[in-house]
Amino acid sequence: MDILNSTIEELRKAMDEGVLSAVDVAKAYEENARNRNDEIHAYLEIFDDVEEQAQRADEMIKRGEIYPLTGIPIAIKDNILIKGRIASGASKILENYTASYDATVIQKLKEQGVVFIGRTNMDEFAMGSSTENSAFGETKNPHDTTRVPGGSSGGSAAAVSANMALVALGTDTGGSIRQPAALCGVVGFKPTYGAVSRYGAIAMGSSLDQIGPFARNARDAQMVFDAIKGSDFYDATSLSESTLKEPHKPKKIGVPRHFLTKGVDKEIMEAFEANLKKLEQNGYEIVDIELPSIEYALAVYYIVMPAEVSTNLARYDGIRYGVAKKGETLLDDYSKTRSNGFGDESRRRILLGTFVLSSGYADAYYRKAHAVRGQIREDFKKVFESGVDCIATPTTPTPAFKIGEKASDPLAMYAADIFTVPVNLTGVPAISVPMGKVDTDGASLPIGMQFIAPQYHDGDLFEMAKDFEKINNIK
Repeated sequence: MDILNSTIEELRKAMDEGVLSAVDVAKAYEENARNRNDEIHAYLEIFDDVEEQAQRADEMIKRGEIYPLTGIPIAIKDNILIKGRIASGASKILENYTASYDATVIQKLKEQGVVFIGRTNMDEFAMGSSTENSAFGETKNPHDTTRVPGGSSGGSAAAVSANMALVALGTDTGGSIRQPAALCGVVGFKPTYGAVSRYGAIAMGSSLDQIGPFARNARDAQMVFDAIKGSDFYDATSLSESTLKEPHKPKKIGVPRHFLTKGVDKEIMEAFEANLKKLEQNGYEIVDIELPSIEYALAVYYIVMPAEVSTNLARYDGIRYGVAKKGETLLDDYSKTRSNGFGDESRRRILLGTFVLSSGYADAYYRKAHAVRGQIREDFKKVFESGVDCIATPTTPTPAFKIGEKASDPLAMYAADIFTVPVNLTGVPAISVPMGKVDTDGASLPIGMQFIAPQYHDGDLFEMAKDFEKINNIK
């Protein structure tokens, strides 16, 4: 049996029937992860107890304590806490932090008996679109190692793409699951805000962050989501499972073509239109829609997000975790520690966020952005109330770009999120599914199609994605 190219359900069946053990599966993924990590750098750490975890999963199977994910190998983004393990957020300022408790999603996965392969690389504190902002070196795209995997969850996307994990968890604040999923040719799902507890995830933008899965197909992503969703006493923003709607297959797809005219590569638009045609030929109704305020989404996001970043990162002074730098005064201690502990992009966003929240500027920037955010939410609500089941866009305006190509141009880097940030601003769910490849400079690079559903209709997106895969003959 080809372990590295099997689905969760295929491995589940093989393990339950005794054809494979959880140890067999874990060994295959751990070996591939160790063999490829020097090349890809998807992992900051591959755990040394992978086989022991798998043995415990085998014991659960023997006792009949079998869950959908028992024995399944999973990679975890380095900003999600696993008790007793380092969770650095890919930052020097948390380089020595060992988690004292499990994130709620980790607790739920442990109850199912998953096997944690390791912690994956990311942009520092999830700030970035390329995984070049990690304090511990960039991750490379498995399809072309001269290119970025996307970000900020680039390590998780690359791990799944390179068969270094069957599935993975990431976080999505403005596209940090969907964008790297598209650039690495895998499925990435951002749930409805609150559908998955954020407890134990290192906060970036608290009104935007959401944990979600990466997988090689929509069904596997759905199974991970089913394992981690639900309300949590420790997260007041979390939703009960009963809030989520029963899934149904969407039939009417809205396309905001007025928003797809600038900055999108010609090859991506051609692939997008070709896939819309396929959907139409398979019974879907494709209609043009208007989202009047969506053109302001990127600007709104880069005001709201840094404001929340500056607040969330104010707590990191380096004192508790042994990275403090001594200055002449206490203020000098803080200044030196934070200057050395945070990377360029983190400092840039902290400064921007502090500015837009400062006296005299909060009205001009932050509160105005908050008002426009409400208008964007209303635009989406009106479209869905008009009878549109889901909205389709390309996930990204370009395929993966070269490492270093946009590193000195923050605005060009931010533009990579143009199709993903409206989803986080409005709290709706979205999924990125591979829609083929484009040839760029001699490289064949994957691209993604994004489907967006109304709040609480997360299940509809999995139905949509599974049908999309079937139409395109994707396993």
